Amino acid sequence: MRMLQRILAPTLIAVVALWCALSPAQTGTGSKAPGGPNAASPKELDRVIAVVNNDVITANELAARERSIERQLRGQNIQMPPPDVFRKQVLERLIMDRALSQLAREQGLRVDDGQLDAAFARIAEENRLTPTQLRARIEADGIGIASFRDDLRSEMLIARLREREVDARVQISEADIDAFLAEQRDAVTAPPEYSIAQILLRIPEGASPEQIERQRLRGEEIVRQIAAGADFARLAAAFSDAPDAMSGGLIGLRPADRLPPLFVSAVEKLQPGQTAPLQRSPNGFHVLKLLERKEAGLGKLATQPIEQTLARHILMRPSELVPEPEVQRRLRQIRERVVSGAADFGDMARQYSIDGSAGRGGDLGWVYPGDTVPVFENAMNALKPGEISEPVRTEFGYHLIQVLERRTDTASPERLRAAARQALRERRTQEALEDWLRQVRDRAYVEYREN
Repeated sequence: MRMLQRILAPTLIAVVALWCALSPAQTGTGSKAPGGPNAASPKELDRVIAVVNNDVITANELAARERSIERQLRGQNIQMPPPDVFRKQVLERLIMDRALSQLAREQGLRVDDGQLDAAFARIAEENRLTPTQLRARIEADGIGIASFRDDLRSEMLIARLREREVDARVQISEADIDAFLAEQRDAVTAPPEYSIAQILLRIPEGASPEQIERQRLRGEEIVRQIAAGADFARLAAAFSDAPDAMSGGLIGLRPADRLPPLFVSAVEKLQPGQTAPLQRSPNGFHVLKLLERKEAGLGKLATQPIEQTLARHILMRPSELVPEPEVQRRLRQIRERVVSGAADFGDMARQYSIDGSAGRGGDLGWVYPGDTVPVFENAMNALKPGEISEPVRTEFGYHLIQVLERRTDTASPERLRAAARQALRERRTQEALEDWLRQVRDRAYVEYREN
């Protein structure tokens, strides 16, 4: 649960729509430039691989995306699937991306150049680069900057589409929260956290019994291969229709109350490293592997005293006009003034901080474990009440942190209800997202131009 995500939230690019979060930028432009008249040998013109509604996917686009994803998989030490299987998986993701981008534009969603420039700057910042350095790195990798920006614009469009079509439609009532908290109180122990990897074999809407049986047999064969020692991540990259396929199917560590009940029931009796029998959901067949189990969850928050920290901070972000050394110098200067008594921390936050908490003098309220990013939390925990940190670097910029007070107490009723609301929202959003993606893909007209 992240109470302070509204304060220290990841940038848009870190939370882009699920189908795009793991897809590297496309690098092909789909141009049809033939070899020059003095070329040593003729070069094949670009050709159409697939038609998606009123748009096309070209061989150049597909080859470029294959190269990008291959670099990503090798960087994650995931064994490459067979070339023909890999090509099919990448094409399906291109088709899904294209269908989502088209739907976003049909609904009037737009990303102007100013918004695109801001997103580009945030990506540079997250990689500790200036926009100029990021541009140079992209071009050094052989990616055209115009193509990169086009793909970034498409990701932003899809993210906004998801917010409208999925996130905004997930409603949590007070009655839902009451029922959830009652369920937590009745639990003997706090719900654990599970790290799960999955392989999804999607079943199209209106699938025939033969199609369903074909996917079931594929799923059973994958389970048998895993039992025989096959690499799960490689099979996920080769066969999974889930958006996390290219990361080895990794869903990540989540509390049981934030996972689909089907997943929890499938893995709760497994030992880490074991794979569950094939599972069926409305979206298809799932192969689920338990990677890790940790005892945690909302029940712990409700029943055990937790150390809480009352803190405030000043955030500054490097830019081309204000490079990192200058940001650090300014923050150290502010720190010296506050420590010497020449300035008030709250006044300095109102004047210099770029965070949303600036109007409150940098006040973050009572911070619980896990509310902030680990680097921030570790620096905060090292301070005694009244102390001010040296500049602390996180993915969001540089912070001065001041701890005002600490207490050990159980969570307040308001905090528990906020945690319950967030847990329910995450669970329902995941389920709604998978269903929505399936519907978008099923409604799209797709014509393959080669086998």
